[in-house]
Order: sequence, then structure tokens, then C-alpha cells
Amino acid sequence: MNIGEYTFEEFKQKAKEFHGYPAPGLLIGGYMVEAAKSRLPEGTLFEAMVESGKCLPDAVQLLTLCSTGNNWMKVKLLGRYAVSLYDKYTGEGFRVAIDQQKLARYPEIYNWFMKKTPKAEQDTDKLFAEIEEAGDTICSIRPITIDKKYLGHGHMTTIDECPVCKEAYPGSDGSICRGCQGEAPFASMEGAECADDAPPLHSIPVEEAVGKKAAHDMTGIVPGESKGPVTKAGETLDIGDVCRLQRIGKYNVYVEDDLPGDDWVHENEAVKAFAKRMAGDGIRYDADPDEGKINFFADKPGMLSIDREALNRFNLSPDVMLATRHHGSLMPEGKGVAGTRAIPLYISRDRFSRAITALGEGPVLEILPLRKAKVGILVTGTEVFQGLIEDKFIPIITSKVIALGSEVLRSEIVPDDREAITSAATSMLDAGCDLIITTAGMSVDPDDVTRAALVDAGLQDDHYGVPMLPGTMTLVGKIRTAQIIGVPACALFYKTTAFDIVLPRMLAGQTLTRKDLASLGEGGFCMTCKTCSFPKCPFGK
Repeated sequence: MNIGEYTFEEFKQKAKEFHGYPAPGLLIGGYMVEAAKSRLPEGTLFEAMVESGKCLPDAVQLLTLCSTGNNWMKVKLLGRYAVSLYDKYTGEGFRVAIDQQKLARYPEIYNWFMKKTPKAEQDTDKLFAEIEEAGDTICSIRPITIDKKYLGHGHMTTIDECPVCKEAYPGSDGSICRGCQGEAPFASMEGAECADDAPPLHSIPVEEAVGKKAAHDMTGIVPGESKGPVTKAGETLDIGDVCRLQRIGKYNVYVEDDLPGDDWVHENEAVKAFAKRMAGDGIRYDADPDEGKINFFADKPGMLSIDREALNRFNLSPDVMLATRHHGSLMPEGKGVAGTRAIPLYISRDRFSRAITALGEGPVLEILPLRKAKVGILVTGTEVFQGLIEDKFIPIITSKVIALGSEVLRSEIVPDDREAITSAATSMLDAGCDLIITTAGMSVDPDDVTRAALVDAGLQDDHYGVPMLPGTMTLVGKIRTAQIIGVPACALFYKTTAFDIVLPRMLAGQTLTRKDLASLGEGGFCMTCKTCSFPKCPFGK
């Protein structure tokens, strides 16, 4: 079977010249590319999406004008041997992938592809013969529409100079280059020079500084009692300050007589600019820095929301820092949530600008109010419905819901019957419940049909399973416009479960994605302390 305009042997030779040898994956890839290309309307300007970095990208470059260099081919490393060609404007096209069921008809290809036969034992001639015979018949071919974010080409970003390594890099990568962010492939590099990260400042003995203005806060510490500024930046030093400073070990000081020029930004000016960009709704701070630092506080009760990508970008920037409480933490009004500072006394104008850029448009910190949900509590379980076991779920869930400012509009106990559960959930929705919390019936037991019943009621955008213990079999989703939380039976036995982590986030208006839930795995293992101190513990953080 030919590969486009080439015979199999001709394409083998081209593959050898381009790739170094006629790799089986490249030969199969040739059939895959041609299968997708032949199905596009004639004259279509197309691009390629490849899901493997092995051999398949070479087939695209051999048979089309698409390459990584012109950005018409994008390699998304998903580990699947698949290629898509699609209209560069609409995203409509075809995806071709190896089909495991069809592959079974060709034992040499199957054993090679699935690595069943060691390379030294493969019969190359038989393998090539099967590839030529099979062509694209071992593939599944489906129409697809590529996500819009992969369409078109972004404008060339600015090229910046990394303040750490001093090499040029795309400004879109962040405030420092990706190599200096820790992605460099080498362990060390000889000849690298450390950049000068501080201006030349002239210090004078403290006794000669009387009558001059201090250039920075000077901190005094009394072990176990206090820590704070003895003298603040901009204050005029007097003879009494000399004794106080010498008592805390400050014998030399910087004064404002010999300050650096506009190429440097004082810590106080820098941190004030950072704070203005970081603080969002529900966050307050004192604009007068204390010891070169500004702390943030909750201006209203609610859940702390952090732009964690911006937080990481900022903390990758040299000479600056932002430390926060955990994303998702419930904050009473007035509680401290974060603190930021410029680390040295002066930060270069270039590094200051990059740190500001790293924050994006902001804000980084927000307090999200919890909505007052109208809750329906749906307890499932035949043994509870029949009164064989006393219900404990309704009072437990009710207390937690009320503690977060919501109200229970309706509660009901139904047996482990799919139709009964579906009917009860639908009835709660019709009654005006905008959050339904179902309890039990979430495990793998054959009698546990709660999840299936919710699907019957219209469950969508659902995620079942949270990487937390206890509470793994928690479910989140929605029916119509109402939020749904499925709580497993472990909530009866443990004071704190995944439910206590998920509930505030949903009341704060967050749509939880699989990625959001996956992030809960770190800190998701409860230590089952004899006396539970949640939320003053690592669980869910």
C-alpha cells in the first residue's frame, strides 16, 4: 500500500534519510498522516497536533508543511500514538490513532508496538511486510474539533534579559527565564557569574549618624518577649538612638546622605507597589510598611482565594517574596492572610519591574464570600429508612451547613432504591434547593445506587472520587443550576472528611475541576488525632 505519492519502499528510503533508519513507528505514521490528510477538503490550510514525541512528528514533517519550527505542528505529549490534522481557522479535522482491536490482526506489529518481543528478536522483514499490508487499516479515524486555545498563532512576545543569568528569553515565560526557574537540563555550568544584586551603600558609625535620617528600619529583638523596629526609615537619629542601637548590636548604619539613584528601588517603595497589585476584594493592608514588610488581612469573613500561578511566578523573581495562608482557608474578619516584602534594602529597577510583571493584572489575594445556600439533605439507605438504624447524617450535615451561613430547606430519608432517590432529588430541586447533599450510597456495594440515581436526575459535570482520606468516595457535580455533593458514609465516623474541604469551596462559587480535586491529594491524609483540631491542622492543606 502506498503512502501518499510514495511507494512503501520509496517512503522507507525517505524515512532512512530523514530519521537515520526506517523506524516502524515512522512508517506507520506515514499512513496515519495520509489518512487524515486525504479526508480534509481540498485546499484546506491545516495544522497538526501530535500526541507522541516518538517518530510520529517526523512523519508529519516529511509529508506536510507542518513543523515545530513554523508552529504549524504542535506536540502535546499525552503518550498516545495519534495525530490530528485540522483546519487552522475552524479547528475541524480528523484524528488518527492506533486501534488496539484492529492491531490484533497483525502479530508482528502488535508485538513490536506493545513491546512484547525484544528488539533483538524481532523479524524486521516480517514487520515491514505487515506494516505495508496493513496501511491505515490498523487505525481508528474520527472527526474532531481542536480546542480554540490551540488555534491561531500568538503574537511574538517581547524578548527580555533574564536578571539572573543575563541571557535573552521570551518575556512570556515569566520574570526570569525557565532555565533559572529550575528547568535547566544541566546540573552545573562553568563560567556563570553572579549578578550584582545590591547597590554600593556607604555605612557610618552610629555615633556619627546623630542628626541624620536613617535609610532603613533597624530591628531589635528581646528573646521571648518582643521583636520590632527600634528606629524606622526616614527618622532623624538623636543621641538616645545611639545607645538603643548599640544595645541591640547596631554599630554602623546607612543614612540618607548617600542613597543610590533611580536605578534602585527602596524596599518600602517596592513593597507598597507589590501590595497594591496583590490585594483584591476583601483584603486590607497598612500602606505604611513595617521593617520593609506589608501584611494582608481579611477585611470580611469568607474563603481565601489565591492566584497560585501568580504566587509562584512572583516568588521565582529575585529579591522578593510573598508568603500566604493556604488557598481555600476560611478566614474570619481581621485575620492575617499573607505577607510580602522586597528582601534586600534596595532592589534593582529591572528586578522590581519584573516582579511587578510576574503578578499579572492581579489580584493575587481575595476573600470570597460564602453564599447562603438553600440546602436539601438527602439521606439514602434502606436500613435508615426502615428505622433499623437511627439517622445521624441529618444533624451532622445540618450543623456544618448552618455553621457556614446556609440554611437547610428540606431533608428526606429514602431507601436504596434508584427511582426513589431520583424522585427525591428532583422534588428538592423543584422546591428551590440550590445545593443538594446526598449521604451514603457512594461505595462499590451493589446496593449503593445513589450515584446512578443522581445521573437519572440529570447529574452533569460530575467528578467522583477525591484523593483524600477519609472521604475518597465524595462526589461533586450539578443538576440544572444546583450544586451536588455526594458524601460517603465515613462522614458518620470521622469529624472531618473531604466534605469539609469541598463544601466551603462550592459555597464560595468555585467550579471544582478534576485538577482542583487532584491538588487536594497533598495534605489529604488525615492523621486521625484523638482530639480533632481541624482546621488548625494540615488536613486539606
